[in-house]
Amino acid sequence: MKKNLLTILILALLIVNLILTGIIMLSTISANKKTVALVNSIATVLNLEAGPAATDEQAAEETVSMADTEMYDIADSMTIALKKGADGVDHYALVEVSLSMNTKDKGYKDYAATLATKESLIKSEIIDVIGGYTKEEVLANKSGIEKEILDRIQQMFDSQFIYDIAFRSINCQ
Repeated sequence: MKKNLLTILILALLIVNLILTGIIMLSTISANKKTVALVNSIATVLNLEAGPAATDEQAAEETVSMADTEMYDIADSMTIALKKGADGVDHYALVEVSLSMNTKDKGYKDYAATLATKESLIKSEIIDVIGGYTKEEVLANKSGIEKEILDRIQQMFDSQFIYDIAFRSINCQ
């Protein structure tokens, strides 16, 4: 008789345990859904992705195929006076620049035909950016300078049809 009573008691405790486990799981799942919703809304506000983050420049470079790319070479090489470094000597950079344009972008239709007439404005932006660096900074940070020039040109045209800047050559003296 004691064994039956003990078995019934264990069975009752097992059922109570099962019910409490179910209640805990349901409350945990609903709290987890609320947490996921909160994280997603914060990520949306911050414009983050769950996967590896890609910058706008990387996204533009990845989506523009070679068939949709047109190059514009600024014909003249530019001699730019650099900012004086620690040595106090005047240095100069001889730069040749190429622009990569997306032919599918709406800005391409608006500006590509008149790009040659706006070349002096583009040169001015390039001179402003590179002239703000010392010889050592130019040699150490070419990609950063290209990015800064690209940002300024995109702001100037208010378009991203120019999606990349490349130095064909850059020599510092």
